[in-house]
Amino acid sequence: MKDIYLVLVDKKVFKGKSIGADTKAVGELVFTTGMNGYLETLTDPSYAGQIVVQTFPLIGNYGVIPSDFEGKSAVNGYVVNELCEYPSNFRSEYKLNEYLKDNGICGICGVDTREITRIIRNNGVINAMLCEEIPDDLSELENYSVKDVVKTVSTKDIKKYQSEGNAEFNVALIDYGAKQNIIRSLTKRGCNVTVFPYDTPAETILSSDFDGVMLSNGPGDPAENLYSIEQIKKLVGNIPVFGICLGHQLTALAMGGKTEKLKFGHRGANQPVTCADGSRTFITSQNHGYAVVSDSLKGIGNISYYNANDLSCEGVDYPGKSCFTVQFHPEACSGPKDTEFLFSKFTGMMEDYRHAER
Repeated sequence: MKDIYLVLVDKKVFKGKSIGADTKAVGELVFTTGMNGYLETLTDPSYAGQIVVQTFPLIGNYGVIPSDFEGKSAVNGYVVNELCEYPSNFRSEYKLNEYLKDNGICGICGVDTREITRIIRNNGVINAMLCEEIPDDLSELENYSVKDVVKTVSTKDIKKYQSEGNAEFNVALIDYGAKQNIIRSLTKRGCNVTVFPYDTPAETILSSDFDGVMLSNGPGDPAENLYSIEQIKKLVGNIPVFGICLGHQLTALAMGGKTEKLKFGHRGANQPVTCADGSRTFITSQNHGYAVVSDSLKGIGNISYYNANDLSCEGVDYPGKSCFTVQFHPEACSGPKDTEFLFSKFTGMMEDYRHAER
């Protein structure tokens, strides 16, 4: 393997060995703390525009399992301490390095990912570059920002998925960068799911025979999605709505709330989320760099969950609107599964709404 450099915008440089595609990468440098689930990370559209650092030191040890993919990879680059060259798993089909090459993902191994993580934690997310030669001019890094990424990861066509059993509900899923397991979580609970592009007018959904709307996860700054926010305003209160991650943030903005960028975000499968009444704490999977400002929703929505580490907003219920949203991922694969019950809450909401209309 040839030498490659991870160059930060503050001029710190890490030398390592090249993995993946033979190309350059520029992106927002973020870290994720999951001990497993690297395939789900690499195929999560919410990482669009970012270079991902895996804090767990050995990555690739169970190879590549296509059935575990969440979507098409959108990461700009990949940083690991050690890349396993000899995976061992009965489901593995090929090596992780092959996946990186096949998908045009530039990466680096053999660097101190703990030191890189400390830099991000201390200074916040930072722009970085993967390159074979250290540039004298870092203006490309200084000017980089993650912009207009939702439209790059959203589906271009309407797609339909059938319920695994008897179909009880028809759900419209607005795809801002949806993970496949959101669809699986709905279809196994008796839902036919129709996936729509991010810029679908609210009227298209409200004029069709849907029982509820799912607002998916996705990448980037929620506040730049002005058209989507306007459509959500029209949906909330007229049909049951469940929002996850970016869908949670967009709903808050649509209802008059605000969002803010976190210093280094929440990314990993070990984020503690506590019920607003303090009755229970769940371990959740998360991947986001922005959060809803809790105080901005006073008199509008009720905070249902908060992050036990930094007290940021993790969930909102909107009274009388048949709408609730969460910042974390109840559909998480490879886990944890603590909050899967929220999908049943959604189907129950659709059932109640159906009876109320009668």
